Amino acid sequence: MSLMSVAEVAQFLGVQEIRVERLERESLLVAKDKDANGKPLFDMNDVKRYKEFAERIGGI
Repeated sequence: MSLMSVAEVAQFLGVQEIRVERLERESLLVAKDKDANGKPLFDMNDVKRYKEFAERIGGI
């Protein structure tokens, strides 16, 4: 399992970091762990699946 930071997910999805944090709060992206600063870390495979799903339903 490869973990991605909020910044990495934001860059991968092409959105702002605040958007990634909101997706996590709304349980649309589920964090697998927290970093030393308490920021969520996401599984790369989950992020890829979310991006594919979001694209199919009209965008992120």
